[in-house]
Formats: sequence, C-alpha cells, structure tokens
Amino acid sequence: MQFGIFTIGDVTTDPTTGKTPTEKARIKATVELAMKAEEVGLDVFATGEHHNPPFIAPANPPILMAHLAAKTEKILLSTATTLITTNDPVRLAEDYAYAQHLADGRLDLMMGRGNTGPVYPWFGKDIRQGVDLAVENYALLRQLWTEDVVNWQGKFRTPLQGFTSTPRPLDGIAPFVWHGSIRTPEIAEQAAYYGDGFFHNNIFWNIEHTAQMVNLYRRRYEHYGHGQADQAIVGLGGQFFMRKNSQDAVNEFRPYFDVAPVYGHGPSMEDFTEMTPLTVGSPQQVLERYLGMVEHVGHYQRQGFLIDHAGLPLKTVLEQLDLLGEILPEMRRGYAEGRPAHIPEAPTHATLVEKARAAGTLTEHRTVGVDDVTGQSPYEAALKGAN
Repeated sequence: MQFGIFTIGDVTTDPTTGKTPTEKARIKATVELAMKAEEVGLDVFATGEHHNPPFIAPANPPILMAHLAAKTEKILLSTATTLITTNDPVRLAEDYAYAQHLADGRLDLMMGRGNTGPVYPWFGKDIRQGVDLAVENYALLRQLWTEDVVNWQGKFRTPLQGFTSTPRPLDGIAPFVWHGSIRTPEIAEQAAYYGDGFFHNNIFWNIEHTAQMVNLYRRRYEHYGHGQADQAIVGLGGQFFMRKNSQDAVNEFRPYFDVAPVYGHGPSMEDFTEMTPLTVGSPQQVLERYLGMVEHVGHYQRQGFLIDHAGLPLKTVLEQLDLLGEILPEMRRGYAEGRPAHIPEAPTHATLVEKARAAGTLTEHRTVGVDDVTGQSPYEAALKGAN
C-alpha cells in the first residue's frame, strides 16, 4: 500500500493573517513539502498541472519532477494530473521518459482530462471532444513508449511516419500510468482496457459515488482479462486537517475551509466532512476514517492526501506531515490487516522490470529503431548527411 500527498499549488490568501504568498514562495514550498514527505516516510509525492491562476502547479510537471529527483532519494514522484487532452502525446512521451531516467525510475504519472474548462481553447482543443481526445492521445502515447518506430494517423494531430520518441523509456519499461477521474465512466473504462491503474479523486464526492466508479473499473478490468476484479489497481484521494485535540483542529481549520478555492463558500464544514472524505479532527479520527475506505471499495493500492491548500501556511502544512508520519505505521498495519495474499501492490519501475525479466522481454539497452521507408535510423541518416 502506497501513501502520499498531492498538491494543486493554489496561491490563496491566509484568511487569518491577510497575507498572500508569492509565486516563488509557493513554488519553493512545494519542493520543501516533497522533501518533508520523504522524511516522514511517505511513498509518493504528486504534483498537479495547471495553466492558470491562482495555481502554481507546473504547466510541465517533468520540470518539477526532475528537480525533486535530485533533491530526494526514495520517494516516488507522480502527477495529479497530467492533461492527456491538451498536451501533445509526443511531448509527453519525451518529457516523462527523460524525467524517468533522471529519477532512476522513481516516477509514474496520472492521466486526466483536468477540471479547468478554459484550458481546452487555450491549446486549440474543443472541450466537447474531451473524452475522444483522452482516448486517442493516450493510445498514441502508449505506442510511442512501446514501439521504437511509430507510424500513426489520427484525428487530432498531424500524422507520424517513421518517428522515434527519444529518449526511450528507462530499461525499455514505460512509466506506470494511472487514469484519474471523478465522474467520467469512460476514463474508468480506459484504465481497465489497458490494465492501468484507476485513481478516483473523491475529495468532492460521497463514498457511494466513489464505490460505484471503482467497482465499474474493477468489473471491466476483469472483463479485459488482466486479473480478478479485486486485483485491479485502485487509488483514492483524500483530505484531512489534524491536531492532537479534535476541537482544536476544527477551530483552526474552519476559517481556511470557509474561503478555500476548492470548496469554500458552499456547504458547511460539518456537512462537507460528512459527505466527503475530508476529515477534521484528531489523528485517531483520521486513521479510522481512512481505514474504513476498504469496506466500501475493497483493498486498494494508493492513498493520496491533499493538505497544502486554502491558504494554510507552510509551517502548518509541515506540522500536518509530522502528524501523518506519526500515525503512518499504524495506518500501514491497518491496511495490511485482512489483505488477501493475491491482492497486488501498486506497480513500480522495479517490479515492472522484474516482471519483464521473468518473461524474457526486458531490454537493458534499446537500439534506436529504423524507419520503414529508408531502413535507416534517424541518427544514421543525420550522420551521413553531415559527412
């Protein structure tokens, strides 16, 4: 079971002080949070992708991921999410493979359509084609990672002929992919079709809706022959605010909740915590709330938390990580209790390499492919032209 945090990088005024962090301060804080997450024993740090204020999550997450790879040693770096709809699959293939090498394989990513509608026209796309874009672009991305030379033609970008994406994935193993969605069945279907992971970011939804989406993915995962339904690779989102005393947590977090860009100015905090996974209280309350998720969605592989938002100062967020670190061993034991032996862990680069090695398909050093027109690699052709 993997535990981690994800950030969307909102720049929000602290309602208790009236101070707003600079973009630089918020970006630097993101790096500090990733390092702290590793320090307290978390497994995953994920960054969102944004192209608009009030967010400073990177427009190109591999930039941040590469920097974090140099600052950390163990923690897995991921995204929340990578926009498969408005990004060019060729750039995604190249940039994430490059970051994968720099991170020595400590990288996976979550694909998603995003929740900011104006992004589509900014990049020349039509939001009404969002699902079709996600389906076609991801099919091309997989092909770019798994085939040395790609010939491709689709609806949404110019054709490719004899194209080789570089660098090739580390050890010939593409980064593991999760598909993130809140309410789109087609994305759960896509994840199941490929045998990829499905991450339901249920921070705004009741557990009944979450269970419905996860169970759809599980059934379709089994339908496509990847394993039993309970072996499907599932991740969930979550939110908490902890203090040793539960009433202290409620009193301290309330002003932040009331103005939060993700859910402020709506239901009361009490109603929201009842309807969604947001838990405001003691560490024991947070522990019990999330251990109970298994009863609704079955045993799963990744639990991510959003904790650095709503204008919370960095000092407070670091304290939240310390508190999470204190209950993390008990959380691990709780999730392991009753977990059947046939339930897999979330794939990592190391386990995917081992699987490929056992199957005899591992290629340690991939040769650059040749295109089907000239019979030459692009590098050979370039060298001959230079001479």
